[in-house]
Amino acid sequence: MNDRENQNKGIFGRAGDKKSAASGPIVPVSPSQALKPERAPQPPRRSRRARNQVVVFLNFVLSLMIFIAIVGVGVFWYGKTEFEGPGPLDRTSAFMVRDGAGLNQIAAGLEGQGIIANQRIFSLGAKSMLGDDTLKAGEYEIKAHASMREIVALMQSGKSILHSFTVPEGQTVQQVFDRLRADEMLEGDLPEEMPPEGALLPETYKFSRGTTRAEIVDQMAKAQTRALAGVWSRRDPDLPLETPEELVILASIVEKETARADERPRVAGVFINRLNLGMRLQSDPTIIYGLFGGAGKPSDRPIYRSDIDKPTPYNTYVINGLPPTPIANPGREAMEAVANPSRTKDLYFVADGTGGHAFAETLDEHNTNVARWRRLEAERAAEAAAAAEAATSEEQPAGN
Repeated sequence: MNDRENQNKGIFGRAGDKKSAASGPIVPVSPSQALKPERAPQPPRRSRRARNQVVVFLNFVLSLMIFIAIVGVGVFWYGKTEFEGPGPLDRTSAFMVRDGAGLNQIAAGLEGQGIIANQRIFSLGAKSMLGDDTLKAGEYEIKAHASMREIVALMQSGKSILHSFTVPEGQTVQQVFDRLRADEMLEGDLPEEMPPEGALLPETYKFSRGTTRAEIVDQMAKAQTRALAGVWSRRDPDLPLETPEELVILASIVEKETARADERPRVAGVFINRLNLGMRLQSDPTIIYGLFGGAGKPSDRPIYRSDIDKPTPYNTYVINGLPPTPIANPGREAMEAVANPSRTKDLYFVADGTGGHAFAETLDEHNTNVARWRRLEAERAAEAAAAAEAATSEEQPAGN
C-alpha cells in the first residue's frame, strides 16, 4: 500500500469512526453528570452595521419618541379626565367675570374660589374649546361639582345671572331715580339731567351685574317710546287727543286715580267724556303734583280745601283741559285704557270703600255716592278712635 492509499485510509477511517460513534450505543453517565448544564453556545458577533453610531443614535431617538408619546398620552388623558370630571365646588356659587378679564385671570379666580382644581388645565381646555370665541363678562351661577368643561360652556354662552329692577306704575321720574340710586346691584351714576315726566315705562327690567344706572334709564326710555308708538297706532280715532304726549298726560292721571286694572278703561272714559263736553277734569292727583312735584305728597299730609282752590298749572279744578305735562309715568295698561276707553255716559266717580269706585252719570247720583263714602269714612274713623281708646285704657296701670 503506498502513501496515498494510507492517507485515504486514514481519512475514511476517521470518518467511519465518527459515524460509528454517532450511531453506536449510548454510553450511560452518572446522575450528577446528567444534571450538569451544557455550555451555552457563544452569541453571534454583532455586525459592524449594528455597531454603527448612527444606528445607535436612531434607536435612541426612536425610543425617546415612544417614551414621549406614552407620557403625552398619559398627560392628555389625565388633563381630559380632570377637565371633564366633577369639580371641587360643594355648593352652588356665583362667580363674576369682569369686562376685559383674560383667560388666565379668570382661571386664577376660579381656582382661588375653589371652583376648579387646576387653573392650567382649565386654561388649556378652554383654549381648545373656544377657538376664536371668548368668555363673556357677567355674573354666573356655578352649580355644585360643575366640571371645567361645563363652566367654560356656561361662560362662552354668556348666560349670566339676571337681576331685576322693578318700577311700579304711577311713580314719577324723581321717584324712579331714587329707586335706581338705592339699588346696590347697579353701578355708575345717574344721568345729570332727568328725562321728562312720563318718559319712562314702568316694568320689570332684567340686567346682569355690572350694568349701569344710566343704561337702565336709557332702556326704560326706549321701552316707553316703543310702547307709546304701538298704543297710539291702535287708538280710537274719535279721541279728543291730538298727540301721543297728550295720551301720556291723561294716562298718568288715570294711573294715579285707580290701581285696579278692570277700572282703568272706565275711569279713562269719564275723563274723555269730560274733555268732549268741555268740563274740567277735577282730579285730586293733579292737585298733589302741582303742590309737591315729582317728590310726591308726604303720606301724613292730607289735601286741604285751600289746596283745591290753589292755582297751579296742574290743578285741574282750576285749569281747563289737560295739565302741561304728565304727573307720573303711566304703565302700558293705563295708556291702552286711554287709547280705547269704555263707552259710557259716566261723568263722575268716587271711592266706594272697597278699593274701587262708584260711577255716576249725573251730579245728583254722584252726590249720593259721595255722601255714602263720607258716612263710611266717618264710621271707620269712629271705630279707629274707639280701638285706640280701648288700647290706651288697657295700658293704664290698675289703681290701688
